[in-house]
Amino acid sequence: MNEKENNKMDKIVSLCKRRGFVFQGSEIYGGLRGTWDLGPLGVALNNNLKREWWKMFVDGREDMYGLDASILMNGKVWDASGHTGAGFCDPLVEDTETGERYRADHLLKDAGHEADGLSLEEIDAIIVDNKIVSPNGNPLSPARQFNLMFESRIGATAGDEGRVYLRPETAQGIFVNFKNVVDTGRVKVPFGIAQVGKAFRNEITPRNFIFRSREFEQMEIEYFIPPDEDIWERYHREWIDTRKDWFASIGLTAEHLGEEVHPRDKLAHYARACTDITFKFPFGEQELEGIAARGNYDLIQHQEASGKPLEFFDEGRKEKYVPHVIEPSLGVDRTFLAVVCAAYTKDEIDGEQRTVLKLHPRVAPVKAGVFPLMKNKPELMEKARSLYEKLRRRWNVFFDVSGAIGRRYRRMDEIGTPFGITVDFDSLDDGTVTLRDRDTTKQQRVSEEELISIMEEQIGW
Repeated sequence: MNEKENNKMDKIVSLCKRRGFVFQGSEIYGGLRGTWDLGPLGVALNNNLKREWWKMFVDGREDMYGLDASILMNGKVWDASGHTGAGFCDPLVEDTETGERYRADHLLKDAGHEADGLSLEEIDAIIVDNKIVSPNGNPLSPARQFNLMFESRIGATAGDEGRVYLRPETAQGIFVNFKNVVDTGRVKVPFGIAQVGKAFRNEITPRNFIFRSREFEQMEIEYFIPPDEDIWERYHREWIDTRKDWFASIGLTAEHLGEEVHPRDKLAHYARACTDITFKFPFGEQELEGIAARGNYDLIQHQEASGKPLEFFDEGRKEKYVPHVIEPSLGVDRTFLAVVCAAYTKDEIDGEQRTVLKLHPRVAPVKAGVFPLMKNKPELMEKARSLYEKLRRRWNVFFDVSGAIGRRYRRMDEIGTPFGITVDFDSLDDGTVTLRDRDTTKQQRVSEEELISIMEEQIGW
């Protein structure tokens, strides 16, 4: 990350704290690394992102069913899925002087070495041969595997029966409920099950603000398709394109996004293909969403481990089979960060520098600011307050009487509010208001009915 990009990221982090989007977790006690709290504006933005996703992919489709599975699951679920084995581990090294832990592959990449798919012995050899040390300048311990799941015990039960984990992904909750959804939903393949929920990974080195943290939220779909060999590639491509269309609908357009196809030798052993939709963050182009063709691995694993049949009877084909699956898996937190990074802009208006978040109106946490031109005029205050109360029945809007009107606009610009509405003396005569556009700063006189129509069109609900 160059100095300019680093500076931009620092400013974004500062804005998020200053304006109440994101706070450090447990901040008054010195914080807890890898944890973040959403402030008032952050909660609103986060909820809008999830609402837009759910509206398009669950409410907006006939072939999708919603689910909210428990975070705590029987420990056998994770044995069957392979998460308790070496496949869900990261290579860990320690600073031999301080005891601090680091991802070995991250240290290798930072030093300019390829790290994917290496054995622990190969990692150790590269560290020794290239004299790689910790960020503190101290020698490193030999690498070892570190499982990313948080383990706990449920109640007072001993042994495996009491073993539970905070789920590291939401997908397994979908797979173990596959039969329940089929039996209660009268579904037909192809169909999908969608879920939004928390997941937890004991990341060795959380980094890049909320991009990689220990507690995060996923918006995940398992889309079940027939096992025919000649169709999975079509469904996989369709989901990549569908997801990119959704990103565009919330302001992440083609110039922000890329695709990274996983080479076959880097795929999980059960996967047929995986393509990442990437985003150009200030700290580099990184995965935003993974879209994987997972075959029928997960359902087969749970069928064998549980002894319960997870087949689907296809009425049209008059046969039973275990469906294959396409998995679009998106992090809410990464989407939040991408949307803020894409929206963050510095520009100049009438010779004055301003910071503006050009958030799409669909996801902006505050949809409009309502401003009486003067706060010491009761008739303006009453008119503005009446409009504010009407708008807030539908949208999150803000009433502001503090300071000059230009200053009020700037405050709204900085948090991404798309509409500025000023009630002035003309409003008392003809009922019109001044509507200001956040991005262009252009203003127009509109009636109350026109105002609501414009907001409905751009917000979409």
